[in-house]
Amino acid sequence: MTAQTMDGTAVARRVREQVAAGVAARIAAGRRPPGLATVLVGRSVLVGRPMAQLLLARDATVVMCHSRTRDLADVCRRADVLVVAAGVPNMIGADAVNPGAAVVDVGIHRTPDGLCGDVRFDEVDEVAGLVSPVPGGVGPLTIAMLLANTLQAAEAMDSVDAEPASV
Repeated sequence: MTAQTMDGTAVARRVREQVAAGVAARIAAGRRPPGLATVLVGRSVLVGRPMAQLLLARDATVVMCHSRTRDLADVCRRADVLVVAAGVPNMIGADAVNPGAAVVDVGIHRTPDGLCGDVRFDEVDEVAGLVSPVPGGVGPLTIAMLLANTLQAAEAMDSVDAEPASV
């Protein structure tokens, strides 16, 4: 029997897309996306860009920023939905959040004080209408999508008729 080769790049791409889709769905569940002012802090191919595309497809108004955006707090304050995936621990504080906004923290970092995200949760929790915690927010969604893809890959492998290798 010849082992089947799994394309890790394709699996990673699918996980990326599904995590971004899951976050977009959670945002859409609480708010109506058409015209919704959405700011993404982070331009990575892992989260930022797929998230922007998914939200644009749902007619959200998307502004993409990054760690070097000038007056980042001012830009973020315009958002009804703020998604932070910049990879910088505790980057976003209450001064950058529109009162009542939904804030999704995609980052996770291990620091001497423990785990934290890109958002200063305790500050932002006082201002935001909805904020995802770290740990426990987006992380479980990522794990769920990874497990779903693992199951799908296993089912796909089971459905392939394996032929004995000829000698």
